[in-house]
Amino acid sequence: MHRMKKFTIKHQSRRMFRWIATIALGALALSTHLAMAQTPADTLPGKGIKVQALQSPVAEETFQTMLVDRALAALGYAPQPIKEVEYPTAHIAIANGDATFLAVHWDPLHKDFYDNAGGDAKLLRMGEYAGPAAQGYLIDKATADKYGITNIGQLREPRLAKLFDNDGDGKADMAGCNPGWGCEAMIEQHMDGFKLRSTVTHVQGNYSALIADTIGRFKRGSPILYYAWTPYWVNGVLIPGKDVVWLQAPKTAYPGKPDTRLPDGSDYGFAINTTRFVVNRAWAEKNPAAVKLFQVMRLPIADIDAQNARMRSGENAQADIARHVSGWIKFHQKEFDGWIAQARAAATP
Repeated sequence: MHRMKKFTIKHQSRRMFRWIATIALGALALSTHLAMAQTPADTLPGKGIKVQALQSPVAEETFQTMLVDRALAALGYAPQPIKEVEYPTAHIAIANGDATFLAVHWDPLHKDFYDNAGGDAKLLRMGEYAGPAAQGYLIDKATADKYGITNIGQLREPRLAKLFDNDGDGKADMAGCNPGWGCEAMIEQHMDGFKLRSTVTHVQGNYSALIADTIGRFKRGSPILYYAWTPYWVNGVLIPGKDVVWLQAPKTAYPGKPDTRLPDGSDYGFAINTTRFVVNRAWAEKNPAAVKLFQVMRLPIADIDAQNARMRSGENAQADIARHVSGWIKFHQKEFDGWIAQARAAATP
């Protein structure tokens, strides 16, 4: 079975939705309140210490970030409202001490953001919060099957590229990345490295709007070409293997191209990523409990996909996401309590 099926929403089992079903309207802080109620306030390692989480404008990151804030609150920390900034700005803000942490740092995709913000001198990168996460280019399965398109490099051929022309200029229009995102640099590198510049246009703008337009084109029966990653709700609407297919990347190397091959030999042109924490180094050195928490927290890709699907269905307000977090904790209470216990132990002299 093709490896990428591991990264599609199809692999969500009923179990992954059962924790959503446990959500109750009054449960916004149930688990953390219970944990704190069982522990004297003056023994909590984070008592009264404010923490400022950052996330990108991608709304689907709120679930991951809010879950971390809930765990920090169980340790006595005082999470402030999450702030949204673009990834490069987030790394700089954390390095400068204007914020505490980012829970969705894509490693290695965001390496330049980390290095440019001061690297290890000002920041710490830790944990393996979620992953493995894949990314690459996809086209609709009908066009792929009809014309035998399996590799993005085939779009160097004008005849095939024209199939995805949306504006009449004869070039393929590929829905790509927001300006400033890590994937923008990789796509632009591919445009030159794979020699696609003369036949493919990297269409940029608000990614959510671009994907909404792409889905609309698919529903109208038009060929589509777009960039996507996992986990993300679009993979549950345009299902890889059923509605769309991932394209292989050309085998030819170019200067600076990393080895992006998967164990089964597939190559989508992007390294498999893990989302990790980035934390202000000075703050981390004073807060061993929080550091340990960041090191041990794990969130399955399938659970993120399941929650993202709920957001896509309309449950996307902050209160909705808070209920999702409460439901996840309730269904994984033993695991959550284990994180807290390990973090508290790390703060014990």
